[in-house]
Amino acid sequence: MLANVINYQNLIILVSTVIITLFSIAGHELAHGYAAYLCGDDTAKIYGRLTLNPLKHIDWIGAVCLAVFRFGWAKPVPVNFHNLKNKKRDIVIVSLAGPFMNFAIAFIATLVLYLSVKYNFATWTLYTVLINVLQLNLGLGVFNLIPLPPLDGSKVVGVFLKNRTAYKYFSFEKYGTLVLLLIFIIPFFGNIFSNILSECVNGVYYAYIKIIQLSFKGLKLIFGV
Repeated sequence: MLANVINYQNLIILVSTVIITLFSIAGHELAHGYAAYLCGDDTAKIYGRLTLNPLKHIDWIGAVCLAVFRFGWAKPVPVNFHNLKNKKRDIVIVSLAGPFMNFAIAFIATLVLYLSVKYNFATWTLYTVLINVLQLNLGLGVFNLIPLPPLDGSKVVGVFLKNRTAYKYFSFEKYGTLVLLLIFIIPFFGNIFSNILSECVNGVYYAYIKIIQLSFKGLKLIFGV
């Protein structure tokens, strides 16, 4: 009987992790594409990337890293920066849209988790799914803000570099994915890297909790609820 319960729990964790991983990636890339579309570039729409269909966005290596290590990446949405209305401003908006989508999803998961514990309607399944949503999306958001080409953070940094420096900076993009893989594969560097990012993820999570707690206190003071 105990073995059946454990197997059921493991199955729930596996299935929820796969589903959440796929749709977290899809939401991230959809946000990039839609932000670019609003800023004047319809390249993502032309290529069919304005969708929540995970198969349109997934990079399988990045997805595996996300599921296993809680940090990963997706297949970049094509953006023609020359079509953007205000190039420098819009590059920043488009680049940050993906991570902020993940942060928004993680915040919603944190809110539901907080309410489920506060009002005693949390079940093991709900708790497990919400923790997966929270960890995966915070991991994806924080990881992609790293200023290492081809990650989103590098594009934000690139906006503030002079042309020649920016060219040299982005020329590193072809090695960026390899560097990330080596960091994960080599235990020493992988442990340091994971610990730093984990601290960042925990910091964002506790900030969410504090915001939610303060919001509820504010509502109680204003409305007496």
